[in-house]
Amino acid sequence: MIRILLLGAGGSAGINFVSSLRMARQEIFIAGTDMNKYHLHLPDLDASEVVPGCTAPGYVDRINAIIKKHGITFVHAQPDIEVEILGKHRKEINARTMLPSNGTIEKCRNKMNTNRILSANSVPVPKSYLIENASDIPRLFNELYGITKKVWVRAVRGAGSRAALPVYNPDQLMNWIFYWISNKEMETRDFMISEYLPGKEFAWQSLWRDGKLITSQARERIEYLFGNLSVSGQSSSPSVARTVHRTDVNQVATAAIKAIDEHATGIFCVDLKENIHGTPCVTEINAGRFFTTSNFFSALGLNMPYMYVLMAHDQEIPTVPQYNPLEEGLYWVRLPDAMPKLLTESDVK
Repeated sequence: MIRILLLGAGGSAGINFVSSLRMARQEIFIAGTDMNKYHLHLPDLDASEVVPGCTAPGYVDRINAIIKKHGITFVHAQPDIEVEILGKHRKEINARTMLPSNGTIEKCRNKMNTNRILSANSVPVPKSYLIENASDIPRLFNELYGITKKVWVRAVRGAGSRAALPVYNPDQLMNWIFYWISNKEMETRDFMISEYLPGKEFAWQSLWRDGKLITSQARERIEYLFGNLSVSGQSSSPSVARTVHRTDVNQVATAAIKAIDEHATGIFCVDLKENIHGTPCVTEINAGRFFTTSNFFSALGLNMPYMYVLMAHDQEIPTVPQYNPLEEGLYWVRLPDAMPKLLTESDVK
C-alpha cells in the first residue's frame, strides 16, 4: 500500500494535492503535516501531525519519527521552503522522495537567477535587473520604463506574487522597496525589476523523468483570487482558469526546463506572460511542487499528482500525450467560500 506524507498539507496547494489523490479512488494512506493546527483539519487526511517550521532544529528528526509512526513510503512537500529543506536533507529522510537536484531547486527558488539562465539560453524572459543598490533605481527604471510605460517590481524569492507591484515612476519603486525593507526585514538585493508584460498569462504544469517530458498541460489565468484586493491587481492563484492549446507556450516552457536542468525529474511548473509582441515569456519556474490548482486538471482526468506518486514508487503510469492531453476551453472557477466549478465555453457565453 502506498503511504504518503505531505508536508504543508494545510495550505491550499496541499489541500488540492490531497483532493487529486482522492479522485484516483485508490487505496492510498495520506498523512499530512503543518504548523497550523487549525488548517490541518481541511484536507482529507488519514492522519495529521503538527510540526515546527522546517528550519527549526530537529525538524528532520521529527519528520523521520512521523515516517516511522505511520509506515510512510513517500514524502512530498508543497510549500517552496519545505521543498528546499526536503531536497537538502533527502539522504537523511527515511522514505522515498522524487525531487530535482538541489542545484535545480536553488536556481528556481531565485527568480533573478532563473531569468539570467534562461536569457543566456535564448529562452524568452522579461528584461530584468537585480537591484544591487538603491542608488541604481532611477537608472534601471528608465531603462525599462519605455517598453510599456510602467515597470514590474517583485521579490527575488517567494510565492504568491510576493512584494509584486506595477510602478510608474522611480519614487514609487523606491518607496515600495523601502516599505518592505522597513517592515519585512528585507534588503535592496531581495528585489528585481522587470519590463512589464501586458499580455495573457499562462501556467504550464508538467512531469519529467531524467530529462524526458512525461506530460504537460497549459492553462490561462483569466481572473485572480483576491486580485481586486491586492495592490498589484493580481495574484499567482486564479479564480478563473481556462485550458489552452498553445504551441508557443509548450515550446517556451519545455525549453526553459531543459535550460535549467537537462536531467529534469519530478514536477516543474512554469509561469509565462505575453510581452508587447505576444511572445510568452517565462517569469518563474517552480521545481518540486505542483501549482495550487493541481486538482483542476485532475478533475478533467489528467491526474498529475497521482501519476507523480506512481512514478515515485516505480509503478506503471497511464500513457498520455506530452502536450495538450486535455480539451481546450474548459474553465475552473473557484472562490474561498464556494466549491470549484467546471465549465465549458458554452456555459460562459
